[in-house]
Amino acid sequence: MTDLHVYIGSYTSNGGEGIYLFGLDGETGALKPIRTTVGVVNPSFLTVHPDGLHLYTVNEVDAYYGKPEGALSAFAIEPGSGELRFLNQQPSRGAAPCHLSLDQTGRLLFVANCGGGSVAAFPLQPDGSLAACSGQARHQGSGPNPFRQEAPHAHCVAPDPFNRYLLAVDLGIDRILAYPFDAETGILRASLPGSTPTESGSGPRHLAFHPNGKWVYVVHELESRVSRYAYNGMIGALSEPESVSSLPPGYDGENSGSGIQVDPLGKFLYVSNRGQDGVSHFRIDPGDGSLAYAGCESTRGKFPRHFAIAPGGRFLIAANQRSDSLSVFRIHAATGILEFTGYGAAVPSPACVSIHVPLPGPACL
Repeated sequence: MTDLHVYIGSYTSNGGEGIYLFGLDGETGALKPIRTTVGVVNPSFLTVHPDGLHLYTVNEVDAYYGKPEGALSAFAIEPGSGELRFLNQQPSRGAAPCHLSLDQTGRLLFVANCGGGSVAAFPLQPDGSLAACSGQARHQGSGPNPFRQEAPHAHCVAPDPFNRYLLAVDLGIDRILAYPFDAETGILRASLPGSTPTESGSGPRHLAFHPNGKWVYVVHELESRVSRYAYNGMIGALSEPESVSSLPPGYDGENSGSGIQVDPLGKFLYVSNRGQDGVSHFRIDPGDGSLAYAGCESTRGKFPRHFAIAPGGRFLIAANQRSDSLSVFRIHAATGILEFTGYGAAVPSPACVSIHVPLPGPACL
């Protein structure tokens, strides 16, 4: 089975060295270190372009270019080796950028600025480099938690499967906003008047679409809950919320929800818990998208900030930020249960995992 490439973002302000590249054995789940791209400041969230030739990362800082904002960096991926070659950088138009996503055409990159409470769009040039910001929106308001919700904190941006609306999850104001956008120009229009409120003080963090485009799942950081919404792609509206705990029954310690992902076939939902230090999984009802708790597996480390499911859905890799480690799990196709493979790797302050199928290198003559 083909080996995969795994890129790991890290916090260089807390011991990380940059962007780490591993090979993932597609049969066993073993990780092999390949190389590290150094000199990248706080690449705490990254994404690989569907073309397999480009990678984009945030530079999560509060001040860059002498202004109160972070930055975004673009890299070319060398076929075969997976080595990263720096292309260019743009200011993120807000402090502490923490999340990235690409639109369905692969021509627009979106960013959530947590410290700045804003979202922005950046067109991609033909060579994969970043053009200047084409559209931006700033959020307003606050929430009931004086320590975490004193201001807006945009934490996730996700274009819908129909490429009509950008959904922006804001932890600070307990809302999910929908922005119509133009895929040709990159212009973000004003958010819909009826942005979706979440439960007060819940702190929505990340969302994941179901493959059918009809359901959206949101993990709430401050209340360790996960919610299902029905999604109307014609008007960008979320409705019919249902919510369950992201924690295993009986756990009553401190925790904050973090990552969330649906498996490629849409049968299971996975949510990581920082504090409880496990990944919970839920069965998804094929009729209405409702969730049924099915188990929780320890990540074999502390504070799983992020995780990713490999193409094909065979493996899940968790990034344990506070134990400086990665852990690899096999996903059982019939049940969704996670089984620790025994494989992992040491990475200082890992913050994000991105897995993709590498393109073949140039043929030898």
